[in-house]
Amino acid sequence: MSRRYFGTDGIRGTVGMTPITPDFMLRLGHAVGSVLRRTAARPTVIIGKDTRISGYMIESALEAGFASAGVDVLLSGPLPTPGVAYLTRALRLDLGVVISASHNPYADNGIKFFSARGEKLPDDWEAAVEAALDEPPRWVDAAGLGRARRLEDARGRYIEFCKSTVGSELSLKGLKLVVDAAHGAAYHVAPDVFHELGADVVAMGCSPDGININHEVGATAPAALVQRVRSEGADYGIALDGDADRLLMVDAQGRLYNGDELLYVMVSDRVALGQPVPGVVGTLMTNMAVELALRRRDIPLVRAKVGDRYVLEELAGRGWQLGGEGSGHLLVLDRHTTGDGIVSALQVMQAVQHRGSSLSELLRDVVLFPQTLLNVRLADGVDWRQNPRLAAVQDEVTRELGEQGRVLIRASGTEPVLRIMVECADAAQSVRFAERLAATLR
Repeated sequence: MSRRYFGTDGIRGTVGMTPITPDFMLRLGHAVGSVLRRTAARPTVIIGKDTRISGYMIESALEAGFASAGVDVLLSGPLPTPGVAYLTRALRLDLGVVISASHNPYADNGIKFFSARGEKLPDDWEAAVEAALDEPPRWVDAAGLGRARRLEDARGRYIEFCKSTVGSELSLKGLKLVVDAAHGAAYHVAPDVFHELGADVVAMGCSPDGININHEVGATAPAALVQRVRSEGADYGIALDGDADRLLMVDAQGRLYNGDELLYVMVSDRVALGQPVPGVVGTLMTNMAVELALRRRDIPLVRAKVGDRYVLEELAGRGWQLGGEGSGHLLVLDRHTTGDGIVSALQVMQAVQHRGSSLSELLRDVVLFPQTLLNVRLADGVDWRQNPRLAAVQDEVTRELGEQGRVLIRASGTEPVLRIMVECADAAQSVRFAERLAATLR
């Protein structure tokens, strides 16, 4: 589908620039409402948001747009993206709407949508909305206008849901956790979840002011959490991003664990419990060390395109449950319909308790391969796929690496550069091979 507004994860951009303007959001709310009215006489949607100052403006514009199309609105206030997905499903609503730019800085914002089942919506639905944006508005009369009300217990409902995703035997008593909410949507949720399960919680990144979301805290800037875990003498640190769908973790020694490693911990826990794991979905960037570790357990890893949307599509198509990205987007589909940083952290903590081992012990046999990533700018009109020298060198490097490394070459989707990645156990070798490949284009 050729999209004008929708990207791989909703609509996103800089506030004050199209499409992140109040007039467009009014039109968008009306267009989405018009699409919903095709299958429901009186639809109801929920709108949640993160803590960006622009969320107030966008929320008001969307609310007006929905009301003008005859759609009722529930307002949850600040709530993690996965929390909105959960409430959409739990309250039997027609659509979930999230105002967030996830891990981006505060000057950006965006919109994500969830179906009545709490799942990302397909391309054809997005195409229908874009088509509706081109149509003249069909205002309902005064009697048919949508009504809006605030959902007062949204936070409490979501906290209880998060706790319900682990067994009743899980207790975090005796553990000291630093929980970093990135001054984002989970600031008033995440600390309470872990506290109510017994942990001694040190809250970090839980003082949003509208402009500090993701700023030097959270999953995109974990150095602050590493330092805080050490200074507090904590057992673990949990880092979320602005809308709490990403997770990174830190142990007492200050070691940082990325999404690839945490995904492996969840998989190995299920295997140890005798639960079937027919396969796992990663991305083109998933570390090869994890792939080899899974292979030793006779568990295949399928690589999707980069982006949790593509991981989800691959999981759904195969009927599998576990997948994710190194960035911390982790999917546990028998626990939630979408990526959820809090739920994923609970799954990891449950694995630690089940095995009676630390994270470092659970990952003793998984040593991540160094990845060398080089960006090579391409001249206008150059088709790198037709470069015989690059193809020949890629074949040579691939043969030399054998099964202990890999080469990935792909064009950037946002700028005229070619991304060359070489991954293998020897860091110096990965640099040498990546430079060799890049030299063919310079």
